[in-house]
Amino acid sequence: MSKTAMQFLRILHPIFSLLLTFHPFWVISQSPASDREILLNIKKQWGNQPSLQSWDSTTSHCQWLGIQCTGGKTVTGISLENKDIAGEIPESICDLKNLTTLDLGGNTLSGEFPVFLYKCANLQTLVLSQNLFAGQLPNDINKLSPQLRYLDLSSNNFTGDIPITIAQLKGLQFLNLGSNLFNGTFPSGLANLVNLEELLLAYNPFSPMKLPKEFGMLKSLKYLWMTDCNLIGEVPESFANLSSLEQLDLVQNNLVGEIPGRLFLLKNLTFLYLYRNKLSGGLPTSIEALNLKEIDVSNNNLTGIIPEGIATLPKLEVLNLFNNQFHGVLPLNIGKIPTLTTLKIWSNSFSGPLPPELGLHSRLEDFEVSDNGFTGQLPENLCSNKGLWGVVAANNRLNGSIPSSLGQCNSLHTVQLQNNSFSGEVPEGLWTLQNVSIMQLSDNQLSGQLPDKFAWNLTRVEISNNRFAGNIPQSVKNWRNLVVFEASNNLISGTIPLDLTSLPGLNILLLDRNQLSGELPSDIISWKSLTNLNIASNKLSGPIPPALGSLPVLNSLDLSNNQFSGQIPPELGNLKLTSLNLSSNKLSGGLPYGLDNNVYEDSFWNTRLCSNNEVSNLPKCTTYHRKNANNLSSKLLALILSLGLAALLAALYFTWFTIKKLGNRGNKEELETWKLISFYRVDFTEEKILANLTESNLIGSGAHGKVYRIPTSQSGDSVAVKKIWRDGKMSNISEKDLLAEVQILSTIRHLNIVKLLCCVSSEDSKLLVYEYMENQSLDKWIPRGKERPISSSHGLVNQMGLGWPTRLRIAIGAAQGLSYMHHDCSPPIIHRDIKSSNILLDANFNAKIADFGLAKMLPKPEGQPHTVSAVAGSFGYMAPEYCYTNKVNEKIDVYSFGVVLLELVTGKEPHRGDENSNLAEWAWRHYCEGRPIVEALDKGVQETCYMEEMTNVFKIGLMCTSTLPSSRPSMKEVLQVLRHCNALEGCGRKDSRNEHDFAPLLGSGNRYDSNSLFHLERSKVPQSDGDQQRLSNASFESD
Repeated sequence: MSKTAMQFLRILHPIFSLLLTFHPFWVISQSPASDREILLNIKKQWGNQPSLQSWDSTTSHCQWLGIQCTGGKTVTGISLENKDIAGEIPESICDLKNLTTLDLGGNTLSGEFPVFLYKCANLQTLVLSQNLFAGQLPNDINKLSPQLRYLDLSSNNFTGDIPITIAQLKGLQFLNLGSNLFNGTFPSGLANLVNLEELLLAYNPFSPMKLPKEFGMLKSLKYLWMTDCNLIGEVPESFANLSSLEQLDLVQNNLVGEIPGRLFLLKNLTFLYLYRNKLSGGLPTSIEALNLKEIDVSNNNLTGIIPEGIATLPKLEVLNLFNNQFHGVLPLNIGKIPTLTTLKIWSNSFSGPLPPELGLHSRLEDFEVSDNGFTGQLPENLCSNKGLWGVVAANNRLNGSIPSSLGQCNSLHTVQLQNNSFSGEVPEGLWTLQNVSIMQLSDNQLSGQLPDKFAWNLTRVEISNNRFAGNIPQSVKNWRNLVVFEASNNLISGTIPLDLTSLPGLNILLLDRNQLSGELPSDIISWKSLTNLNIASNKLSGPIPPALGSLPVLNSLDLSNNQFSGQIPPELGNLKLTSLNLSSNKLSGGLPYGLDNNVYEDSFWNTRLCSNNEVSNLPKCTTYHRKNANNLSSKLLALILSLGLAALLAALYFTWFTIKKLGNRGNKEELETWKLISFYRVDFTEEKILANLTESNLIGSGAHGKVYRIPTSQSGDSVAVKKIWRDGKMSNISEKDLLAEVQILSTIRHLNIVKLLCCVSSEDSKLLVYEYMENQSLDKWIPRGKERPISSSHGLVNQMGLGWPTRLRIAIGAAQGLSYMHHDCSPPIIHRDIKSSNILLDANFNAKIADFGLAKMLPKPEGQPHTVSAVAGSFGYMAPEYCYTNKVNEKIDVYSFGVVLLELVTGKEPHRGDENSNLAEWAWRHYCEGRPIVEALDKGVQETCYMEEMTNVFKIGLMCTSTLPSSRPSMKEVLQVLRHCNALEGCGRKDSRNEHDFAPLLGSGNRYDSNSLFHLERSKVPQSDGDQQRLSNASFESD
């Protein structure tokens, strides 16, 4: 080699050495660049979602939202829960070779289970919960990464069986498949997952199955959740081998047999939920599970006594044993448990004294022991630690005085001590506690006078059948929130003060069998809500006030056994009462029109009353005319001439009179078969309605009858009359049952629910009389995609349909009515046929829900499914689960309302999304394909300033029409978001209405805006059964 070459190599050597030194850095630097490209490609496939705005090539990908890296270099995790991501998971996601965590929960991803995830060889955590995945899980799901530790596929739409191969993922520590639509089986082979710590399968409609005894092999299992899984059979004895178990939740199944005794020997067991099953036998006597905090075995068929061991649990907070058949005496040491907050043992057969130290050693909050046979006194220290929410001890044999300490218990909300043997006076402070709203003390031996002051928010006061004395205090005008006041059969004296008539929310007033005297107030200030007034068996006198006839919703009136005198005011004839008693007074004269009929035949046992109708035993009214003898001749002459003229007329019109009489006789006989029951004060009669049921007044007809518009006054007022007929007699349903159903529906009183004014019924048909809606139904105002000019005035209606502000206002109004039915009626009312043709519009386009022919009242507790005999509803509006399960709850109405929202915002018909789907399916496909929402909106009302509102309402419609019921929001949440949309002040529009114009439907719960709508959180662990039932067993509602 030449000298020159050697010199050249000496120069290159250090350069090569330096290059070789940096070579590893080149290799490493390739990885982050590749990961960045993969992530940017994923963002592109997801339609450049706004939530991924930080995914920008100008910054390090390890700083992007939801991205985790190791050492700032390689992507190991993607966590994008609740980020509004739609469509499908890009297959390229597994090109991230070091990916260990993938969390995409709470989005709207769809399709079948993505089997390409098998390529993510290092995956340890996979979360796809709360999305729209559907279909069956693949049988080769065991091809997922062998390193997988955490798998969450809950709250989707997976169906079929859970494949046995999932048990081959030996590394799994957490498996959640709950809240899907699995309708097959779950494998006992899950017991092979020896590392499993949490197994969550709740809320799936599995085929009826027994709990596998093999599950007892899961030695590492800490949490087993199988609520509402259609389980049958017994709880396996092998479960006593679950030595690590902390929480066992088998709620709401069909389990039978006894509770395995060895369960109470598990040292780590903390929460035991077995309520709403069919378990029998007693509680185990040997209890060593000293970590137990909550025991809920309510709503079973359990018997026996409560073992002493329960009182030795040092951490016990909740003991729910209600609705069983337990008996015997409670262990006294239960009162010494230092952590006890909830004791709910009502509806059993317990006897003996209550533990005297209850509340002394712990912060007792819920104390419910009603419907037992307890004797002795109420414990003195229930509120010693100032946290007691309610004292519910009704229907026992308790005696003595009410503890004075309760008069200082400011946390109290309800006191229910009725039907015991309490005596003495009510502690003075108890009447005025700042939070108490219910005071039920009836059927005791209490005495003393009514207090001058009541708590400001008392709504229900029941003190009947006691020995309360004295006058009704003048401060009664301050009882502004009172809804029910029952004080029958006491020693209350004095007069009824005028101020008692000033309570606007008073619904029931019972003061019968007291010693009240004087006259009733002649004026009534504000009894707008009064439905039941009973002041019988007192010493009241004077005339009956005509003002009673102006009470708009009164349906029961009892003034009997008093000393009322004079005539019955004709105004009382305006009332349409279901119960009336004016007997045993000193009334005289004839019965007013409206009361003079057979409905009230037993209501008038007064010797001086008479009737022009054959009512009861009252004599017929007769007018005696005493003539003056001096002018008898002239009158006789006039009489003779008159009779002659009458005879002539009779001869001329004999035939006409005969025919007319025969016709009228038939009409009269037909009319007498009709009965009218009114729920509001009306100014028309059944004769007026029947006379106008003509074809000229017909405005619609359907499968069960016809609808007429009947004018009721010369000023143009009208009512809508729905005539429902049956062939022959009224089928197998008695008239009494039909009237009872109508009366239940008549109690619904809300601004956005059409008023049922009255019912007129006969043997084979029924007339339902509603307020008339001038603008008919909503479906007639949606032009279904036709192009039309846009109103620049933002008024109610443009040339061919409703403008957007009016559509939004209609949506809010209908939501208010539905929310009232679901959340403020007790029990909740499910409409079952919400659609645009059942939303009526008055003259100002205010929305009112109508047609309750298919409505159902749900059994308590709220939200639990109720099975109906047949599916009912309208095509395009019915929730998918309703079509094949026959189970209804509030969520089927939410689905139907979502379709109405989509109609309003797209202008499309509910059953015509496109040629292959209905509107809901079409809208979901449009959204999941990543297409712009604006393309789906009704072009006839599109304006730039309304786009945000319309887009948000479209999203609300999507959420409401989720195929998974648990993913749908409640109507209360929907209403809140719609109001938020209305507050956006699009196109310079400001909402001038005050909050008090809305019904008070919303509580103080979490608020949901348009951005959080799709992420309504679901509680992982269900609350105990006691939390789902109101502390008050006697509920009521005010209008």
